[in-house]
Amino acid sequence: QVQLVESGGGLVQAGGSLRLSCAASGSIFSINGMGWYRQAPGKQQRELVAAITRGGTTTYTDSVKGRFTISRDNAKNTVYLQMNSLKPEDTAVYYCWGGSWGQGTQVTVSS
Repeated sequence: QVQLVESGGGLVQAGGSLRLSCAASGSIFSINGMGWYRQAPGKQQRELVAAITRGGTTTYTDSVKGRFTISRDNAKNTVYLQMNSLKPEDTAVYYCWGGSWGQGTQVTVSS
């Protein structure tokens, strides 16, 4: 299993943008499905936000469709999550998944 390290979180005002990165310690080419999950304050379960296959097929949870874009660069062993038009309800710790979990990165959206 590769180790995953997320970055790019922070504090942003509603309507703003952030780009999260998930850097892997090794090749992600063999990992078909990779995704971003989030865990909102006070919630025990992580929610799948977006996923992408090796071939580039993407899926999104309904609440982020049209605002978030997931992508992967197999040459750089990195998965990205571009988040636009952020809302306070997007506030959460965002985790990368690719056979293992990263440590998470905090995203806070102020109203």
